[in-house]
Amino acid sequence: MSSFSYTPENEAKFQEYASRYPKIDSCMLPALWLVQEQEGWVSPEAMVYVAKKVQKSPMQVYEVATFYTMFNLKPKGKYHIELCKTVSCMLMGAKELKKYIKDTLGLEPGQTSADGLFTFSEVECQGACGDAPMIALNNVYHGKLTKEKLEKIIWECKNGN
Repeated sequence: MSSFSYTPENEAKFQEYASRYPKIDSCMLPALWLVQEQEGWVSPEAMVYVAKKVQKSPMQVYEVATFYTMFNLKPKGKYHIELCKTVSCMLMGAKELKKYIKDTLGLEPGQTSADGLFTFSEVECQGACGDAPMIALNNVYHGKLTKEKLEKIIWECKNGN
């Protein structure tokens, strides 16, 4: 089993975050978020590392990491497309965007392209119903999407923009 540790920069961030909390275990979410920012996902090894940092068992860290959908528990593609699947987005065209992603990238929700470039996920409400339909692409939100706007976003990703 490989090991995990924070970069020196992330260790400094962790120490700063930890100083804000009266109990170290309250820093579990920021600790996990630092892992994900550093690695792109939260591995079992990283969960063991975080458990030691926040003085909890690895199972307690696993329980938290699996509860929150914001944590990726397996590697994702370079570009993570998260399509909102709730009512407002569906009524405004998310179903057509999902079909476009399937037809263009060959991906169903939960899949990553063979080249590792794209991961496609369907997610619950992203809190911007007035901008429906929408996606988050690597945590950057794109709203009022049409097939043409999504096509441009995917083209830019494929061309490194």
